[in-house]
Amino acid sequence: MLRCLVLFLFFFCDCYAVGTAPTSAAIVVNAEDGRVLYSNNSNAKTQPASLAKMMTLFIVFKMLKQKKISLYSMIKISQHAAAQAPCKLGLKSGSFISVRDAILSMATKSANDIAVALAEFVAGGSETRFVAMMNQEAKRLKMNSTRFVNSSGWKDARQVTTANDIAKLSRAILKECPDYYNIFSTKKFAFQKKVYRNHNTLLGNQDGVIVDGIKTGFVNASGYNIAVSARKGNDRLIVVVFGEKNAVLRDRHVKTLIKEGFSRLSANKKSTMLVNNKKKPKKNVSGKQKKTPIPKKRSKSIPVRNNLPQLSSPTKKYDTKWYNRDLTKHNRLLESLSKDLEKSKTQRHSYKENNK
Repeated sequence: MLRCLVLFLFFFCDCYAVGTAPTSAAIVVNAEDGRVLYSNNSNAKTQPASLAKMMTLFIVFKMLKQKKISLYSMIKISQHAAAQAPCKLGLKSGSFISVRDAILSMATKSANDIAVALAEFVAGGSETRFVAMMNQEAKRLKMNSTRFVNSSGWKDARQVTTANDIAKLSRAILKECPDYYNIFSTKKFAFQKKVYRNHNTLLGNQDGVIVDGIKTGFVNASGYNIAVSARKGNDRLIVVVFGEKNAVLRDRHVKTLIKEGFSRLSANKKSTMLVNNKKKPKKNVSGKQKKTPIPKKRSKSIPVRNNLPQLSSPTKKYDTKWYNRDLTKHNRLLESLSKDLEKSKTQRHSYKENNK
């Protein structure tokens, strides 16, 4: 009995040490120009966890922009996808889900099974081919310390990234897919009479700072992670935190970094303004100092459209009340791809017939 107790304590302590000793890392970046305002271990390698889904969705967004797939394309759940570990929707092998619902389930529920199913759909049935696309995109974005081995972010020691690289990915989504970025601000997602809440509880307006994305993640090896984008007036920050012991500490850390980040951004602006004023001394006219109005500079911040599309539900089984509540800010997303209910039903029926 004593031997069993000793073995149990040894095993427990070993697992606890592994699960609670991730590398702490953080970075704060000005979304406009990519300038780093704060950094702590931002190049330390760790596992991305569900932040890997940001790359999965980024590739899907680009496919939608190129009209290679439609929001109402139907995805068939494979055995491989259905076998994924939670978090997941739990759809059975052979069942279907639309691309639209797949995107929302990943942005809110962070569903592993749907991430794999969507990856297989985009890459012609092979998650391996999709992972190659993820790594190619990471190389293009100069995410030099990142390597993906799956589309969901499920734990794997070979799959690594850094806070710095995730900040680059966050900024790329804002710059290249602004019409899709606001999907990350969806707080609730309804599917088959169930409502799933977004794991990112920081979303919303707090003291004039609006957090409107983008993703959370957790595995034992890297701790509680998050990538956040926040705006205040015309300014926008990207904050990435890795390695916190729980979600409460993670969110508290992010709030502190957001506050400090906007403070430093404001101080830098004032410093730049003072330097510019010293370089251009004011001229005296008739003994009096002529006041010249300072023209307002147009913000070059990354465009993020607040009026994104409200997408009609493709089938009657969905709770349209929740859809309308969730997606009131999405009324301009992919208007060219919007289809009426009858047409989407016909497409789904035809897809099922062809895949029997």
